[in-house]
Amino acid sequence: MDDFVRNKLTEWGLSKWIQIFEEQGIDTESLYCLDDQEIADLIPTVGPRSKFKKRLKLLKKEQNTANPETVDLSTQVCPSTSDTSDKGKRKLDLQGESSHCQSPTRKQRLANKPGSYSEEIILSDVKNIMRCVHQKIPPQDNKLNNFLTKKICDLETDKREVVGVFGKTGAGKSSLINAVIGVKDLLPSGDVSACTSVMIKVEANMRNSKYEANIEFITKEEWKDELWFSKNVLGDNADQESDQKDDDDCRDIVEKLSALYGEDWKNKSPDDLINDKYFKEIPEFLLSTGKILTVETAKELSAKLFRYTRSDPKDGEGKDIKRWYWPLVKCVTIRVPNNDLLKHVTLVDLPGNGDRNKSRDRMWKTLVGSCSTVWIVTDRNRAASEPEPWEILESASSYMGNGGQCQHIHFICTKSDSIEDSEDHSAADVRASILKTNDRAKKAVNEEFSKLNEVKKHFSNESFRVFTVSSKEFLKKKRLDRDDTEIPKLQEFLQDLNDCHSETLNYVSGACGILSLIQGASHGEGADIKTAVYTVLQHKMRDELDKVRKPMKETYLAFEKCLSEGVEKSKSSCEKVLESVICPLKKSGRGFHKTLKCIVEHDGNYKPKKGKQINLNMKLSSCLTESIDEEFKKTFPNEGKCGPFNGVLNSFSLDTKMMREKTENKDVALQLIFLSTEEEQIKTKLNKIIRERKKTIYSSLTATIETNMQKCYDVSKNLKGEGMLSEMRETIVKHVLGSKNVMFQKAKDVMLKQLDDLMRDILDNLEKTMQESIELSLKTDGVLIPDVTLELEMVKNHYKDLKGSSDEEPLICAGPPSPAAAQLITN
Repeated sequence: MDDFVRNKLTEWGLSKWIQIFEEQGIDTESLYCLDDQEIADLIPTVGPRSKFKKRLKLLKKEQNTANPETVDLSTQVCPSTSDTSDKGKRKLDLQGESSHCQSPTRKQRLANKPGSYSEEIILSDVKNIMRCVHQKIPPQDNKLNNFLTKKICDLETDKREVVGVFGKTGAGKSSLINAVIGVKDLLPSGDVSACTSVMIKVEANMRNSKYEANIEFITKEEWKDELWFSKNVLGDNADQESDQKDDDDCRDIVEKLSALYGEDWKNKSPDDLINDKYFKEIPEFLLSTGKILTVETAKELSAKLFRYTRSDPKDGEGKDIKRWYWPLVKCVTIRVPNNDLLKHVTLVDLPGNGDRNKSRDRMWKTLVGSCSTVWIVTDRNRAASEPEPWEILESASSYMGNGGQCQHIHFICTKSDSIEDSEDHSAADVRASILKTNDRAKKAVNEEFSKLNEVKKHFSNESFRVFTVSSKEFLKKKRLDRDDTEIPKLQEFLQDLNDCHSETLNYVSGACGILSLIQGASHGEGADIKTAVYTVLQHKMRDELDKVRKPMKETYLAFEKCLSEGVEKSKSSCEKVLESVICPLKKSGRGFHKTLKCIVEHDGNYKPKKGKQINLNMKLSSCLTESIDEEFKKTFPNEGKCGPFNGVLNSFSLDTKMMREKTENKDVALQLIFLSTEEEQIKTKLNKIIRERKKTIYSSLTATIETNMQKCYDVSKNLKGEGMLSEMRETIVKHVLGSKNVMFQKAKDVMLKQLDDLMRDILDNLEKTMQESIELSLKTDGVLIPDVTLELEMVKNHYKDLKGSSDEEPLICAGPPSPAAAQLITN
């Protein structure tokens, strides 16, 4: 038996089997040759045997990936902590949300490095180590033990990058997603009409090798409300369609009701249509639970999902289906097995905004606000001139930008292989012509983007990129090279998002810190130096908190000034703004009364079947949002590396690295290592909190206006008969003019209160967390804390393996630092 096998069994938590492997003479070469029966003979217990087989399989895969033809198994060694082959490579930081993306080639370097392991194996090993450490912590109820337990549990994170995909039916969204993730039959494409209201999320199945779909329905009560609204729009007699045939919204309602009920919906009340007999095939809807589908192949899953995500076709696939359930579906989550591009990425096929169902509308806003990237998909030949993709971008920009976390907008022009009269030309000429056409399309799209002033309040030119893709050519490669299709560029982008996901590095560095604290706390020596370091850290923390507090006060004053100007402008212009919505030019009274009725029925926010969304609340709050857009973008940037509040939070530092270099006391060095990792952990946590809270703060202006307007909407909903349009207008105008001196000031006060609360929470959380960590690190001696020397050494090795280069500053000090401890106190 050699060291490689012995260390492997130790790292995998199988050290009790070392003696058996040694007795059987299992060395590195024979380890890779073991078959199932031999493994069963060595490890007869099912649980450990299953773990061993999984780890061995992953190890074989990793080594084959590193060099499938020339791997010399006899030369494999344990993870090197002194490898210098990557000198000069970009260093990685430990700031989680605030960290830069890791180099796209880091995983490749890790895989190719002799004796190193994949991130998947490292993360699994370290999690197993921390589970064992957790079990070793004594059950006594004291501050340190409780603190350590909580910190170990807090290491677990599940952050995903969300990529939102917009585009009308026929633009090629399904084909694009299938091509990019490499699963041909997952989403139906071609002439199949997608439902316009169902959101479809595509992510990796990390649990098993099946294709799965989780179908989430709207509630029975929500469907009943939608039925009442539909009946009101259509009128009492649904058979009288003379006024409906030219009404897009009416046709939309008829299509939805007919899909679910056939002809049964006519002349029946909403109470009749909510009868359980219509939902026998989907009891999950009645029980308000999700429906889960599990199959072996993508094609099977696509077929089973057909009636939940597609519109009723006249012929072809699905023509024999009698009842379609897409009107009841809010969201479908598809999970794809064995797909590395989706490991930390979720692709979301999104409809346009303004859904009549409030829960779908809320989910839409939440998903769009969670997107770090948005793909706008449209046909290349009409990319610059087609209004719909640009309307989508404009209407969603505030939800993605200041109201969200989007960093990248990709305008994707599909069907980029099309060219007229190509039969008489050579393959080279055809390819050259297609690429030239694609370049012209990119130029035209970039020029169009430069004209979007409203969008550019939220996004810079650097965040906008144009791709010309061909899913068909990517698969067939008849006229274009693979790279010409630009699908590989999108795949590379998704891989970069996965590489930027720092789950493994954050977990391992956090584990190093916790183990350092445990190991330091298990020794009671060095009381004098601990007291000295404690005093220095207290002074340093007060100074650092002041550095954070001052810019926050300046931010608050800047927002207050901007909003005060916005309030005055809102009061002076609200009547004109109101008129533009409820008395639009070129809209006759007869044709507009239904539109205004829909606006008030949906509390000021309505999306016609065709045309732009109408949001009266957003219109009324527009002067307020415009007043703070620039300051908001600067304070809470989605792009760049600065971070919120002009980077002061990311700059917060207790300089524990400097202190480690100025003390010879190993115990204090271990505590300082923990404080260093704890500092990064709390900054990561606070950045996440800020990212979510800033969305609520930005939307508060419109939300406050909507709350104030609710009274006049409720009154207008009940108006009927002749003169209804005039009465609705009068009711709305009277309410706005009567409340304008209060309404806009209230919106300002609510935003400032939420901003102030956020800043106080940041400072309180930062101070409380670091103070508690300092107290427990330097004021507590854990005499009953277990020794974790071996575990700390193993995690240190994994951390160094992740960093990939010995010339980088390691998180863990390898030996006793210098100079004298007294110098720390004098400095």
